[in-house]
Amino acid sequence: MKGPLFYSKILLFGEYGIIRDSKGLSIPYNFYNGALKRDEDPSAEAIASNASLKRFATYLETLQSEQADLVTFDIEALKSDIETGMYFDSSIPQGYGVGSSGALVAAIYDKYAQHKITVLENLTREKLLQLKNIFSQMESFFHGKSSGLDPLNSYLSIPILINSKDNIEATGIPNQILDGKGAVFLLDSGIVGETAPMVTIFMENLKDKGFRSMLKNQFVKYTDACVENFLGGDMKSLFMNTKKLSKVVLNNFKPMIPEQFHAIWQKGIDTNDYYLKLCGSGGGGYILGFTEDLERAKASLKDYKLEVVYQF
Repeated sequence: MKGPLFYSKILLFGEYGIIRDSKGLSIPYNFYNGALKRDEDPSAEAIASNASLKRFATYLETLQSEQADLVTFDIEALKSDIETGMYFDSSIPQGYGVGSSGALVAAIYDKYAQHKITVLENLTREKLLQLKNIFSQMESFFHGKSSGLDPLNSYLSIPILINSKDNIEATGIPNQILDGKGAVFLLDSGIVGETAPMVTIFMENLKDKGFRSMLKNQFVKYTDACVENFLGGDMKSLFMNTKKLSKVVLNNFKPMIPEQFHAIWQKGIDTNDYYLKLCGSGGGGYILGFTEDLERAKASLKDYKLEVVYQF
């Protein structure tokens, strides 16, 4: 048995901001993927994944009994497959901000949801919001509070533009230029991040009036501008606004940036070789980088492994 592949995702813009109704832009990242599988001779990872799926199935059973009008699953088939060793085989690194639990949620919905919404139908805003809501409730099992965007992106495998909490749409992004000088890249922090504690810190900070004001007047403002610049192909403005965003994050989201990256973050702003921003909730995992000159960024970050996501 091997199910269809579900891909990782990258939230180019909007981490934390979308909690406060900023714009966001999420794109599939096909470098990593996962699928439901069964093996004759399962590895230790497969056995651990199978145990986690067992707990997830119990959660989904409760979810559908409490909210039958939200979603129903073929729970018997799901439990039966888990009993015979089904697991989620994934190359998506966990705790790296690229949607490992999102791909799993998408795979389970795809295989076991009844009356499911599919990518082949006319995806109206209502259907997208309905899917996002289902995925949000499903993914909450993994880290407390979920927007539902990661599974949505993984399930549909198309870029998603978030205009606000209740207004999302499928979108197109400018074509890649594979030998382009400009690039979006991932920088591996070498540390596994945990979403829940980072979101807790953010929610605590929201109690502070100054922090809320900074979010609204700087963070959300620059995030929205970056999304518009990127989709409009206005790269000159994109880098100007990404630099501003990078500064705001360094000054106000320090706990989400691993300490050994504070100086590297500042170096990018000072030299204009690259600008860094959070990828997902931060605290470790990947850091997202933007550069107008990939070779210059590589030279400047020669001690680190860069993974190019998008070139222009």
